[in-house]
Formats: sequence, C-alpha cells, structure tokens
Amino acid sequence: MSVSKLLFRFSLLFLFVSCASSKKIKFDDYVFKTKNEKQAYLNSYDKALKLWDIPYSEENIKTTYGTAHIVVAGPKNGKDLVLIHGMDASSTMWYPNIKPLAKNHRIYAIDFIMEPGKSTLTSKPLSSEEIAIFYKEIFDHYKLKKFDIIGASRGGWIATLLATQKGNSIDKIVLLSPAQTFKFIDKPRKTSSALLLKLFPSEKKFSKTLTTFSTHPEKISPIYKRQFYLANKYAKSNSSMLKMTPFSDDELKSIANPVLVLIGDHDVINSEESLERANKYLTNSKTQTIKDAGHFLSIDQSKTVNNAMIDFLE
Repeated sequence: MSVSKLLFRFSLLFLFVSCASSKKIKFDDYVFKTKNEKQAYLNSYDKALKLWDIPYSEENIKTTYGTAHIVVAGPKNGKDLVLIHGMDASSTMWYPNIKPLAKNHRIYAIDFIMEPGKSTLTSKPLSSEEIAIFYKEIFDHYKLKKFDIIGASRGGWIATLLATQKGNSIDKIVLLSPAQTFKFIDKPRKTSSALLLKLFPSEKKFSKTLTTFSTHPEKISPIYKRQFYLANKYAKSNSSMLKMTPFSDDELKSIANPVLVLIGDHDVINSEESLERANKYLTNSKTQTIKDAGHFLSIDQSKTVNNAMIDFLE
C-alpha cells in the first residue's frame, strides 16, 4: 500500500475519532465523560508529578482561551526554560529529565490546553494562530525574555510554530522527535496502534502502543504509565493533529535561533530524512540520532538525551 493511501486512512481514522467523541460536547478538544473519570485522572497526575523529586509549585493563570496550568521549578535566577510536552503526556512526562534541566534553569512546564492535564479550555478548539497567542500570553505573564524552549513530539511542532512568530523572545530551541514538523509521520501503519487505543482503549492495546513508541517501555515508571493510560482511556479527542502539517522551507528558514534536533534511531514518527531537512533549512541547527531509542527518546535514553540537551543549552 502506498504512503499516500496510508496517510489517507490515517486521516480518516482521526476524523472518525473526532466525530465519535464530539457528539455530546460544544467545545474542548479533550473531555472526560464523568467527574469521577476526571478526578481519577487528576489523582494519577498528582502522583506522577511527584516523580520529579525536586521542589516545584503549580500555578494557574487566566488566558483568552481558558486556564493555563504551569509547573514551575528551578532557581529563580536561572535562565528561563519552557517545556512543552508530547501528545497526551502532560508536564509530568519530564520526570526522567527534570533534575539536570532544573539545576541551572528556571523551569516553566506548560500543560497544553487541548489535552488531558490541568489546563482547561473554555473556548472552541484553537487554530495555529490561537495556539501561538495562548503561549505568548503565558510568556508575557511571566515576563519571559530570551528564554530557551524544549518541545517533545507534538510539543516540538508547537515550539517550531512559536519560533516562526515574528518578534518572539525565544533563544535556544531543543526539538525531541518533533511530530509533523519536518515531514509527515514516517510509519503511519505502525502508529495506527495509538489511534486504535483511542477508539477501543484496553491495557493490551496500551502495551502495544508503548512498544511501538518506545524501545525500552520497561523504563517507564508504573506511576506515570498509569496516568498516560488514563489519558488515553478516559479523555476523548477530536484531535488537532490533522491541523499539524510540516513547516514550509521558508518557515524553517525564518528561524535563526540555535536549534538542536534529536530523534531516536527506532523512531516511528521521524527518520534521517527529518534531520536532513532540518540541516538544510534551519540556518543554525545541530542534529543527532540517539541510538537504541524510539519516539519516547527522553525516557528510552534519558541520560544521553539529558547530556545532549544540557551541553547545547549551557
């Protein structure tokens, strides 16, 4: 089967999930059917956040589109560093990376407003332009200037989107296997397991999905794994994934920031082609393939990824 047909089926499946999960709601990309389901997820979030094992505070700020939840950590005099998590992962996903990152950086980990987490959308699903406004309002609230940013998977796409905005205050950028950023998903047949998990959630499908995206799923904390599973089980999505298309040559060329792009050698989202395009069109880029790592490279090879990020940022 051709790649174009696979992408077409991939899109149809996303649309099916969207229609099936949107019948009873007027807005909000992700919703919980009952208060009990939402509370179970929030309880799992709180337990997973404790895996950070460093002092942190949780803050909520009002934005045009709803309430943004931010986890703040690290020295107040450290260089500001924004963390944007992957799809369904929430800010708790940074637990294998947060200690070295927070040593010399003031961390602002933001829950994406259209996913499971503690941010709450109170408007219709956001366009790309509105996503950029949402994050800018947070940056303005904290008076962030010349800050660094790390984005994983969908968070990498968002970080790239923010870097293309004129007049942004971003300094250095780290992209961890950014989804749909340099090219469309590399292996749509394999990633379909994640879509089937949304349609028919089960522990078995969840385990298969982890095996698809991670070379070492055994490294994933059972506490975090529980939260990630509940995000897929309870929170129904009419995902904005379809709106995420690779950036044009000119958009990538407009990014003058130093950029580090990391992908795993077993990544099902990216390939060497992604790195080739990054090297060609990002004017100040550095790329690296992480051995024995999948899409969840920040967990699969956390020490290697942490060292690469710290060396680049500092």
